[in-house]
Amino acid sequence: MKITNALFIALLAVTCVSAKGPAKNPMVGGAAMYPTKDIIDNAVNSADHTTLVAAVKAAGLVGTLKGAGPFTVFAPTNEAFGKLPAGTVETLVKPENKDMLTKILTYHVVSGRISAMDLKKQIKAGHGKAELTTVQGEKLTAMMNGSSIMIHDAKGGMATISISNVFQSNGVIHVVDSVLMPN
Repeated sequence: MKITNALFIALLAVTCVSAKGPAKNPMVGGAAMYPTKDIIDNAVNSADHTTLVAAVKAAGLVGTLKGAGPFTVFAPTNEAFGKLPAGTVETLVKPENKDMLTKILTYHVVSGRISAMDLKKQIKAGHGKAELTTVQGEKLTAMMNGSSIMIHDAKGGMATISISNVFQSNGVIHVVDSVLMPN
């Protein structure tokens, strides 16, 4: 499945879910997230995801993420992008690096609408691990660390889901604290 800027922007649009269930129009990055809007339409309003949105636009993925989906997006925050070596983001958004940027961004997207509860069930059924195939084609591995869901990438890196279950009209976003890297 091909991913567009909309998918990457979907990563940016995140909402909070309380213990009682989804919050009504939760706030992410200072903006309300609306379950009736698509990933991109919500993500562009999150102050915590401006780098992700810019990258999605540079990769030409907006159309994909505005598509019907459904998509599950592991959306890195600006702070997550800030953990990368100096100059990495600036280099990736250059036109000559569009293929690599697209590979990295689509590695953060899984087909289907997978909630945190679904992930926990898959991890339990997998005896502590759940493998997820990204739209990029490589695998991510989900595991529990106490009550937190950790996402492990192909290079041995790891991200923690900091905000889960930000439901969108075309999927769900889980905010993560690190950028996931494919092989």
